[in-house]
Amino acid sequence: MQIVLFEDDASNNFHPLNALKPVYELTCGFKTLRDKFEAFFDNSLTINFHTRSYLSALYQSQNPDRSVNEVNHNDVIYINGRVLCNEAFAKFILEDNVRKDTAYMNGAQLVAFRCDPNCLQTIGSSESTSNQLIGLKSLPSHFKTAQVDCEMLTFLWDLIRLQKSEFYRDICLSEGIGQISGNVHERATLVNPENIWIAEGAEISAGVVLDASQGAIVVDKGAKVLPNAVLMDNVYVGEKSTVKIGAKIYSNVSIGKQSKVGGEVEDSIFEAFSNKQHDGFIGHSYISNWCNLGADTNNSDLKNNYGSVRIKLHGQEFDTKMQFLGLFMGEHSKSGINTMFNTGTIVGVSSNIFGAGFPPKYIDSFEWGGAAGFQVYHLDKALEVARTVMKRRGIDMNSHYEKAFKEVYKLQFSL
Repeated sequence: MQIVLFEDDASNNFHPLNALKPVYELTCGFKTLRDKFEAFFDNSLTINFHTRSYLSALYQSQNPDRSVNEVNHNDVIYINGRVLCNEAFAKFILEDNVRKDTAYMNGAQLVAFRCDPNCLQTIGSSESTSNQLIGLKSLPSHFKTAQVDCEMLTFLWDLIRLQKSEFYRDICLSEGIGQISGNVHERATLVNPENIWIAEGAEISAGVVLDASQGAIVVDKGAKVLPNAVLMDNVYVGEKSTVKIGAKIYSNVSIGKQSKVGGEVEDSIFEAFSNKQHDGFIGHSYISNWCNLGADTNNSDLKNNYGSVRIKLHGQEFDTKMQFLGLFMGEHSKSGINTMFNTGTIVGVSSNIFGAGFPPKYIDSFEWGGAAGFQVYHLDKALEVARTVMKRRGIDMNSHYEKAFKEVYKLQFSL
């Protein structure tokens, strides 16, 4: 039996965050959705992947030991990559409860099904047969349906809505809590150290306060927390990341590997290789890989009338039912100094935002400008900067990433 995580039509509700990665590579808590599956499935089953065709070669290059958009077994369980896998869901799968020719649903959302992949038109080893997302329309008409209880992400703001609860779940999956292996200066203060994990090679400088009195704090391998920074209640600092001098990092914050974060941050997710080095407030926000926020960039995460935040997605406005919600920024986007973002702002891939005033709440990919207007950020210039940014972190943009980057540009301007 083979397990395949798949992307379905609702994956489009996470654009632009998943423009250059499958939806199951998004973070909620401080682990990706894929991490959560692999934590509960352990080594009992190898997980393989289905994704959009233009991401196939890139994701395969990142996972050379797994199958991507290719199956080699006639008995396959397909699982929606938007599921937040927990012990109960993994048990349901692993105890052989998934019957063949049955679509398992969570309400109206397709969760899982089991079949011979030859019956599907959307899965295969060639580009032409892996072009579509899997959905109910992909399944043969004779399939029965059954309901299964599980937590699923439906829109990109669910990543922030569930950030606190998922952080607690991810802590429960971590085995190092209470271990202090890194270098802690004698003048640093650790509150409730039994809820703190400082990994090998991490450095905690003088004047730092790690306050885990109402949560947990993880400072991963090789990370640095510089003098007088304060981290409180559910903060994860990824491998080789840096928390800058005097930073105020409040609860439910995840900082991905090799990122640099300063200023004031709460209830937010920074993916790997992202920068917010200077003062300014970021709250209830999701910042993708390779983003850079200029000095004194701020976002609003609360409306003046304390009402629920509305977001524009696919040209339609949605009421998120959330009182606190900030900024969603796609990969390789940047803000200039003193940039101000309104509640519920979405910024696409490789856009550059600057200038006085609040820019629009929805900014497409490859845009250059701000409140005064935008022009197209041409592909050659965008690629040149992206290569430079990656090179500074010791990473060469490979041909697969460049091809996917170009495809995102193509898709943007073919809409």
